[in-house]
Amino acid sequence: MPSARRPAGGKGEDGGHLVAAVVGSHAAAFELGVAHEVFGIDRSEYASPWYRFRVVGAFGTTIPVSGGDWSITTPYTLDDLADAETVILPVWPGRGDPAPPEVLDALRAVHDRGGRLVSVCSGAFLLAQAGLLDGRRATTHWIFTSEFAQLYPAVEVDRDVLFVDAGDGIYTSAGTAAGIDLCLHIVRLDHGAEVANKVARRMVVPPQRDGGQAQFVDTPVPEMCADDPIARTLDWAVAHLDEHMTVDHLAARAMLSPRSFARRF
Repeated sequence: MPSARRPAGGKGEDGGHLVAAVVGSHAAAFELGVAHEVFGIDRSEYASPWYRFRVVGAFGTTIPVSGGDWSITTPYTLDDLADAETVILPVWPGRGDPAPPEVLDALRAVHDRGGRLVSVCSGAFLLAQAGLLDGRRATTHWIFTSEFAQLYPAVEVDRDVLFVDAGDGIYTSAGTAAGIDLCLHIVRLDHGAEVANKVARRMVVPPQRDGGQAQFVDTPVPEMCADDPIARTLDWAVAHLDEHMTVDHLAARAMLSPRSFARRF
């Protein structure tokens, strides 16, 4: 039977709340870097004790970096998840492939003992494969949402948000930079808005972005009609940027009143 869930800001035996990033066969440099930037750099001037951070290799202690000819090394393996209070999955390579049972068992054990699970981008596939997202709302990178919904029909896929706080210690975020939003949300839960805002300012990012993934999805733009007076006028204006022009001039060029031109523009 699952144990009582620990408070979000719980402390490890020798310091702050222990955050472990689990890396698969390849490491995603940006997403892993985001987790390290938020949790791995000492920010004890903002809140003390700050987090402790470790990288856990799911398949070994030397991990190639995706898209590069370099690798990272870590002394930590799945055995070192036993005392982690927050586990981050910063992308999971081979998202549709069966994961080793020991990886899935380790994630279930974290949740059963009251730990927190956080996914970035395709890391949600691993949580879903472990059965931890069944009946829950979750998200992933917009480019993967259809595949995700097809593979895991028991998960309520939210295609439009930057991250989902599903409750019960499970959090999922969309692609790449959405991991920043979710990591700052975790800091906000643990240490309050003021501390999260200071970390965001240090990173030179918004403390909390508005909107969702839809703003980052390519939207088809219809071709302008050849007889559209606005399009014709804009083409003319681009070709005459060295000339002084006013709205009245542009409206006359479009053979519209200034008011109609402004409204249609």
